Amino acid sequence: MMSHIHLHHSSFEPLWVSSALIFAAFLYFRGWLDVRKQDHGNVEVWRACNFLVGLLLIWIAMASPLAVLDHDLLTAHMIQHLLLMTLAPPLILLGMPRKALVPVRSKPMQRLASVVTHPAFCWLAAAGTLVVWHIPSAFMLGLRSQAWHSVEQTCFLASGLLFWLPVVRSSASTSKWPESSMLLYLFLATLPCDILSGFLVFCDRVIYPVFLSSPRSFGFSALEDQQCAGALMWTCVTVVYLVAGAVFTARLLSPQRPDERSLPQFESPRIAVLHADSKGMETV
Repeated sequence: MMSHIHLHHSSFEPLWVSSALIFAAFLYFRGWLDVRKQDHGNVEVWRACNFLVGLLLIWIAMASPLAVLDHDLLTAHMIQHLLLMTLAPPLILLGMPRKALVPVRSKPMQRLASVVTHPAFCWLAAAGTLVVWHIPSAFMLGLRSQAWHSVEQTCFLASGLLFWLPVVRSSASTSKWPESSMLLYLFLATLPCDILSGFLVFCDRVIYPVFLSSPRSFGFSALEDQQCAGALMWTCVTVVYLVAGAVFTARLLSPQRPDERSLPQFESPRIAVLHADSKGMETV
């Protein structure tokens, strides 16, 4: 009875999700074309590709046929979580224009942003979302109510964006946190995922009893479905974080890039002017 209720409510969700994502893609593409015209075609095409692929992954998680299977298979539910929290957010952030990653100018907003975007807060938000929504009572709440199911998915997407923000900002050299700290940040992020996925894989009983009565669409038993979901989470998170860590390691071990050796790039305009004046006086 509960699965039918969930299916009935979820049939209304794909329409507004698809509409919102199409609208977001339209606004982004329109802005991208404007920037392309202003820069005479000298824009980074890969950013637009990343952003659009990120929107596509969100659509797969929330509005595709996969969304209909989340009440029958824990594996499908886990794929949704991975798409919303691990795969789509970094692509969305990498697709954002560089100006969107620059801190705001207002002092009150700067204080708020410094707290919200602090790596510790971002890590706790992601870890807390992961743990809380996999508690059986909270998990069942998301299955019973379409409203809470939407809240759950929004939490995963929002916490995923928060988690990846320090990583992307550090790789774009717009963060005060050194790139080496991101290696520890990514390593610590694997710990709650490893604990949860290991528990799902090695537990000898079904954690979420609702799946005991679900139809076995792919021939999995409820316990095998749970083990598959845990193994999928374990593997996907490990690979994604390992790739991100390898990128930072390669950047740290590579020779200093030419654009990073130019001192004026890191100076304020006033200091740059004084620096130029002093060089001019020395020349005279």
